Amino acid sequence: MAGKTHRALLAIAGLLMAACASQPKAAPGSSPVGWRPIAKWTGHGDTQTDSFNIEGGQWRIKWATSNEQPPGTGTFKVTANSAISGRPIAVPIDYKGAGHDIAYINEDPRLYHLVIESRNVDWSIAIEDSVVGYHPDALR
Repeated sequence: MAGKTHRALLAIAGLLMAACASQPKAAPGSSPVGWRPIAKWTGHGDTQTDSFNIEGGQWRIKWATSNEQPPGTGTFKVTANSAISGRPIAVPIDYKGAGHDIAYINEDPRLYHLVIESRNVDWSIAIEDSVVGYHPDALR
C-alpha cells in the first residue's frame, strides 16, 4: 500500500510541477499589466459619451465599425476629451470604412469623455484601464 501511495504522490507532484512550468512569467523587475473594463457604447452617427474615470497612466479603446452603407463612405473619428475642462486630449481613432482595432492612450489619470463623429457605419467601443500587477485569477 505504501508503494501505491508513494507513486500517487509522485504523480501529483509531477502534475503540479508541469502546471507551474506552464504559467507565463513576468520579466525580471517588471509587473504584469492587465486591463479593467470601464465602459461600453454602441451606436450609429455622432455622439458624446458619458464621463468615465481613468486611474492608470495608460488606457485603451477596443473599437469596431461595421455595416458601411453605401460602401466606401464610412468614417469613424474618436476624440478623447477632459471631462472637466472639455479640452481635446487625443484623437486615438480616425478610420475610414469597416474594421476593428485597439487604440492606446498614454495620458494622466482624470475624468474623460469621448466625442464620436461617425458617418455611414455602425460602431462599438469598449474602454479599458491599465492595472499594474493585475492577474485574472485575482478576481475569482
